[in-house]
Amino acid sequence: MAYSLALLVNLRSFEAAARHLSFAKAAVELGLTPAAVSQQMKALEAHLGFSLFERLPRGVRLTAIARAYLPSVRKSLDELTTATAGLFGTKGSRSLTIRCPVSYATLCLSPRLPAFRAMHPGVQISVYSSVWADDLDDDRIDLDIRWGSGASGDGRWENFDATPLDRAVSIPACPPGTVFGPDPAEAVRRLAAVCPIHILGCDNLWSSFARAEGWPEGSLGTGVLVDSTVVALSMVAAGMGTALVSPDLARGHLAEGRIVAPPGLSYGHDGCHHVLIPRRKVQSPLALLFRDWLVEAESAFERRDARVA
Repeated sequence: MAYSLALLVNLRSFEAAARHLSFAKAAVELGLTPAAVSQQMKALEAHLGFSLFERLPRGVRLTAIARAYLPSVRKSLDELTTATAGLFGTKGSRSLTIRCPVSYATLCLSPRLPAFRAMHPGVQISVYSSVWADDLDDDRIDLDIRWGSGASGDGRWENFDATPLDRAVSIPACPPGTVFGPDPAEAVRRLAAVCPIHILGCDNLWSSFARAEGWPEGSLGTGVLVDSTVVALSMVAAGMGTALVSPDLARGHLAEGRIVAPPGLSYGHDGCHHVLIPRRKVQSPLALLFRDWLVEAESAFERRDARVA
């Protein structure tokens, strides 16, 4: 659809004239002459094919169709103003508030943010991280990152637009120096028989993985339960045991040699990180911009991982 800038200008003048019921007062607000506002209204009426004002000796009066049209014009102008302020800021100020799990903030978001900051240096970024996030209904938050399954988060995300961020897969993270040999799955089974590290919230992954691999009942040893992936990875790096983790969260540890992973061994499931944006009347354009950038950044890492593999 083609948009006319002149039409938008005339609609702004229409809203002002309708609010003041005076071309002269609208002209003062807009920095125009009353004659200019009058000409704009004539042009708008000609474009629409309807009269919008009854010209009176003192001021103007809205016609019935103008009264019906005005709420839609105001709503559109409000949304345009809000979108512009959200994306480009007011007097140079822009802000974005992000909430995410501490593991994602530490292992994924922190390494990526400098690139976004370099592209948008004027954005004031606030990041709130926690092991267990607060309730989703928080008007202060522009964008949430949550781990869960399905586009609705098992019904928890009904009022949000949810976009998958990473892969719904886990890999066995093993201590450095682990020798996998010709049968990586058997090497992982031996480690899991000693100390499987479970992560709260997805602590059924080991039992599901064991069933998928056809391990005998009772193959898993007495393990350790932790409340975040970042703690699990630290324990693996220290030689405590083995953990099933997202390859995206483990990327840094793998690159630095702090942990190792068996080649070609992974477990697919339905849980991954999602970007959640509230379905408010007007969504934050900056949040939408950041979401698209973050999804593309993650995709770029995954493409690079695939080339390396």
